[in-house]
Amino acid sequence: MDGARLRKLRRERAFSQQDVERITGIAQATLSGLEQGKREARASTLRKLAEVLEVAPKELMKEE
Repeated sequence: MDGARLRKLRRERAFSQQDVERITGIAQATLSGLEQGKREARASTLRKLAEVLEVAPKELMKEE
């Protein structure tokens, strides 16, 4: 997953990490790690993020 792309998509939709946590149940610390490239997303996490950001999961895999 491209963390910079995740951060960009989240910000474009005016979501904070806390907003995404509340909607998806994915911990803010996990989101932070994903955005910083320190963590890899599980398939289930990728699907949840894609759903809330309204993109196909493969869009989160593209590098900027």
